[in-house]
Amino acid sequence: MIFLGEDMDSAIEMRGITKHFGSVTANKSVDFVVKSREIHCLLGENGAGKTTLMKILFGLYRQDEGEILIKGNVATIASPKDALSCGMGMVHQHFMLVNRMTALENIILGRETGRFLVDYKQARKELRELAKRYRFKIDLDSPVADLSVGEKQRVEILKTLYRGADILILDEPTAVLTPGEVDELFLTLQELKNQNKTIIFITHKLKETMDIADRITVLRNGEKVAEREKKATNRRELALLMVGREVSFDVKKSVQKPGAKVIEVEGLKLFPHNDKTISFSISEGEIFGIAGVEGNGQLELEEMMMGMRPIPSDGGSIKLNGVDISQISTKKRKLSGMGYIPSDRHKRAMLHGFSLEENMLLGYHFVQPFVKHGQIQKKSLSKHTAEAVMQYKIRTPDTNQLIKYLSGGNQQKLIVSREISRDPVFVLAAQPTRGLDVGAIEFVYELLMELRSEKKAVLLISAELSEIMQLSDRIGVLYEGEFMDVKASENFSRGEIGLLMAGSGSEEKANE
Repeated sequence: MIFLGEDMDSAIEMRGITKHFGSVTANKSVDFVVKSREIHCLLGENGAGKTTLMKILFGLYRQDEGEILIKGNVATIASPKDALSCGMGMVHQHFMLVNRMTALENIILGRETGRFLVDYKQARKELRELAKRYRFKIDLDSPVADLSVGEKQRVEILKTLYRGADILILDEPTAVLTPGEVDELFLTLQELKNQNKTIIFITHKLKETMDIADRITVLRNGEKVAEREKKATNRRELALLMVGREVSFDVKKSVQKPGAKVIEVEGLKLFPHNDKTISFSISEGEIFGIAGVEGNGQLELEEMMMGMRPIPSDGGSIKLNGVDISQISTKKRKLSGMGYIPSDRHKRAMLHGFSLEENMLLGYHFVQPFVKHGQIQKKSLSKHTAEAVMQYKIRTPDTNQLIKYLSGGNQQKLIVSREISRDPVFVLAAQPTRGLDVGAIEFVYELLMELRSEKKAVLLISAELSEIMQLSDRIGVLYEGEFMDVKASENFSRGEIGLLMAGSGSEEKANE
């Protein structure tokens, strides 16, 4: 590494950073400055270039143009090892931990001390001192597999501190946390800041940006568009900077009386290893929301509803308009009036190497007007896809464009248009805004409200608690395959749902 200069006011300076991946420019002449001892949010839509920029800073990528200064010194960072030697640590969105090893073993992995044998006694002493200094509650001897998601995240942070990091980079750190765990993380970050650490917080969420940031840098389409002090901005301005237009945050949910029952789920057993079950119904013009931390049965429910996971003979039943559909195929369920927006659009809703037109045909390649006598009706398909592109404002040069070249939001718009165009009576929307920017999220919210006003029944499964609370008429809080509580959304508080998501009772019970 080469070091020149001296400017201790800034922890990080990235000057004129440009990075190309073939013909795609991920970062274009980006200037990014982080002051010492601040929490700096790097904000932008998915695909805006945030993670690429931070991977360059951490040595996982090399920039094509530009330079990096660490604490006033020009540095050549060719690998994460170089970044670590410069006092940086990175906590990735997907944790880099070995489940079979203890928290202590994970933290010291690669940095073990001892002449012939690992000196666990000394390592434990040092880690306990670190944990005490930063007010971390971690059982060092617990296997990582037994820790909660929030505890695993603290292990990752402690691992970077053990390696001497003064600058911490956190990539979308709240993505898999409960509201309570988010609060705990923010307290941890404030304590780290108080202990003279510098934190870079990568996110696309506006609320948490306004909750935690000292300063904010906004990227759009790989370019820096703004830098703001938090006290000098607000959510609406940040949304405008991210998307390039005004974004509405108000969900207009009209008062309406639900109609007849469309979906009836009775005694559905989500996990084979326990006897817990769930039961619920959804009526015409109603959105039923499933709140919960991922991994508590949401995926199992999604797959059982759409016939992709078998329901055991004693595992409950699903009825659509009074007809038991528990054992029929996904194809027949769709023909019966079920629309499906899957949680993983890349795996379940699109083929990357296919065009928009070909993807519009997926799942409906056996029905008119797209197919007659086994032959694809190209003219009809092209017309239908072009209408969808116009109606849903899908940004694409033409309908023969490969879907893999579209942004996540435009991919989701095509999937939604495909499912809604069949005029379903019931729509399963699983994580419908996952990975989307604020503009695309606004579109999805408006669409779900339209479905509700059109008297469709909607099952909304989402890891975003604010989304569930804004959109749902009723909410079921799912924990380890059963509902902790089910009631009207206006009768829940955010804190109460957070407790239920963690397996605790309601606020009233917790205060008894």
